[in-house]
Amino acid sequence: MSSFSESALEKKLTELSSSQQSVQTLSLWIIHHRKHSGLIVKVWHRELKKAKSSRKLTFLYLANDVIQNSKKKGPEFTKDFETVLVDACSHVAREADDGCKKHMERLLNIWKERALYRADFIQQLKLAIEDSNSPRPSEEKKAVKRSYHKIQEEEDDDEDDDYRSNASPRNADISATQLTEDLVKALQDLENAASGDAAVRQKIASLPQEVQDVSLLEQIGDKEAADKLSKTVDEACLLLAEYNGRLAAELEDRRQLARMLTEYINSQREALMEREKKLEEYKQKLARVTQVRKELKSHIQSLPDLSLLPNVTGGLAPLPSAGDLFSTD
Repeated sequence: MSSFSESALEKKLTELSSSQQSVQTLSLWIIHHRKHSGLIVKVWHRELKKAKSSRKLTFLYLANDVIQNSKKKGPEFTKDFETVLVDACSHVAREADDGCKKHMERLLNIWKERALYRADFIQQLKLAIEDSNSPRPSEEKKAVKRSYHKIQEEEDDDEDDDYRSNASPRNADISATQLTEDLVKALQDLENAASGDAAVRQKIASLPQEVQDVSLLEQIGDKEAADKLSKTVDEACLLLAEYNGRLAAELEDRRQLARMLTEYINSQREALMEREKKLEEYKQKLARVTQVRKELKSHIQSLPDLSLLPNVTGGLAPLPSAGDLFSTD
């Protein structure tokens, strides 16, 4: 089980996906480190604001899982999350579509039904979501005065969009290069995949039989032994949940890699067809230029050699110049 640090939490939040396995695994890790609840909530709030709009709802689902499943062990997270949830809900709702807002309202209704928070606080959260529909003064668009030259530049850019996107072979080359780089990076990332983590697999293999066999619980005769086993079971549960989460993430990475490989193969086939077409085109050009060269050589050979013509002057005196004609001498 990894120890707690702010950087470790930031990394896990960055890797958080919308899958239930990912949310539950990180939730278990956070609850295990509940003595750092204040810092955890602070980092969660900060990373929520930095996350892409499409990932913000997942952060709320993570908070929900932590709040609900930590309640039996202590009120730390319920209290600490209460200090940031109004701002968090308002922030998420400002960038959310109607579908996302419905999920948020459903989450608040669950909290109300299960009495996780007071009714008046739930109402505050709902108002924060509703108020997000009205743009804040600082977010309203301000009129920007543009010069005639600037307007002309923008219009020229708009007119050239189709050419840039469809007619430029450089764009296609850049896209192919980017795809190649992404593919190489994905393959390198899989070198450190969970399935290759021998150390964690050894830890799992070394787990005592008591944490895997319910029938052995009957052998526990005192509270001290029960508490010790309970701690071991909690650690085993977290270890397995975290490893399962990594395996699930690796599985998704491999699916993504398969899609990237398919896309890469298709792009290479298209590039091959395009290059074959270009090769045929330039072969035809070469044939035409070669034919012109051959005809030109034949034509040059048929032309007379002026150096072989006889001297037509016959040794006669040269004609007088204009100066000689008008001379008075």
